[in-house]
Amino acid sequence: MGADDEMHAAAAVAEMSVDKELVSRLSFQFRPALNRYFLRRRLRREDAEDAVQEVFVRLSRRKGLASIENIEGYLFETAASVAIDLHRRGRVRSSDRHDVYDEDQHAVADFASDRVVEGRQELALVLAALRELPERSRNVFILARLERLRHAEIARRLGISVSTVEKHVVRALAHLASRLQEAR
Repeated sequence: MGADDEMHAAAAVAEMSVDKELVSRLSFQFRPALNRYFLRRRLRREDAEDAVQEVFVRLSRRKGLASIENIEGYLFETAASVAIDLHRRGRVRSSDRHDVYDEDQHAVADFASDRVVEGRQELALVLAALRELPERSRNVFILARLERLRHAEIARRLGISVSTVEKHVVRALAHLASRLQEAR
């Protein structure tokens, strides 16, 4: 490595050190203002903090940051770019239609062994009760409740009236309820 190469390498290291220190100082000084900036642009609080972090990640990747004359302007220009990118990404992913994970709402059900055994026994009772039904009632019930077809669609497929479909569903439900009640 020649003297010029060593000098350029040393200058690059020094510039990176200055840029790193500048990013730290900017983060300390402008983090609250950037957070408010993103919240005003209707980002959720956790997304706003991620956006602020993204601004500083982009700044840390930029070489020659210390040579920028209006660093505050550049900082907020970068923030605007991050906001645009997040809104585009949100639109593509339809993130506004997603629910945030909530432990209370989405917690995993209790799968204690006694509950699993109890559930399997109930399922076996339901299946046995379904097998006891006349074939037409069983088929109508399965199409209505498991396949979630509308009564009109079931009637069309089976060549029967909607009223007959309703009667088969009621008959099947009554039979299943009776069998489950007997088992308890």
